[in-house]
Amino acid sequence: MDYKKITDEISEKILSYSQDTSGWRVIKVSKNVTVSSKPSKEYAGNIYRGEGIIEEVPSKIIPFMYLPEYRNKWDKALKSYSLLESIDQDTGIYHSVTHSYGMGLISSRDFVDLLHVKAYPGGILTTNSISVEYSNCPPTPSCVRGRNNPCGYVCSPLPENPEHSKLVVFIQPELGGMLPCSVVETALPTTLINLITETRAGLKSFKNRN
Repeated sequence: MDYKKITDEISEKILSYSQDTSGWRVIKVSKNVTVSSKPSKEYAGNIYRGEGIIEEVPSKIIPFMYLPEYRNKWDKALKSYSLLESIDQDTGIYHSVTHSYGMGLISSRDFVDLLHVKAYPGGILTTNSISVEYSNCPPTPSCVRGRNNPCGYVCSPLPENPEHSKLVVFIQPELGGMLPCSVVETALPTTLINLITETRAGLKSFKNRN
C-alpha cells in the first residue's frame, strides 16, 4: 500500500474542506463549539465540521489529540486507542475502539486509520486520516468495524491572540451496522462537541499537573 500517496491525497482533501466556505449549515451550538454539516462527496451521508477556540498553541494541541499516551487519558468516547504501526515520524496506523453510545443505542465501534500530521505556513498544524485495510487488525465480533472517510483536525493560531488556537474538526464516518439515519445525525454533532470540550478540559488538567 502506497501510504505516502494516500496521505498526500487526504491532506489535500482536509485542506480543501478547511477552505470551503459554501453550503455549510449550522446544526448545533453548545459549550462554545459550533457544528455544521453539508452533504459529503465521499459517501451517501454528511460531512460534519466542529469549530472551537482552545487556549493553547497548535504544537501542543495536535499531539495531545492524536498520540495514544495523551488521548487515552482524556477522551471519554474511546475504550482504547493504540498505535499499530509507525510508518514515519509523522505517519502511523492507529486502532480506536469506542464505547457504546446513547444507552447502547449505538454499540461499540472500532476503526483502523492511517493518520498523517502535516504542518503549513503560519503555525497551522493538521492531522489527516482515512480508514485502511490492515491484516494485523481484522474485525472482531466484539464490536462493529466502522470506516472513516477523509477526516482530520486543522489547528491554527488566532491572529489576535497567538497563544490561543482555532480548532476545526472534520468527520464523515460510516458507522456500519443497521443504524437509522436519524440516530447517526443526532450522535455525530454531540461527538464533535464532546471531542473539543474534552480536549480543552484535558489540556487544562495536564497543564495544572505539570
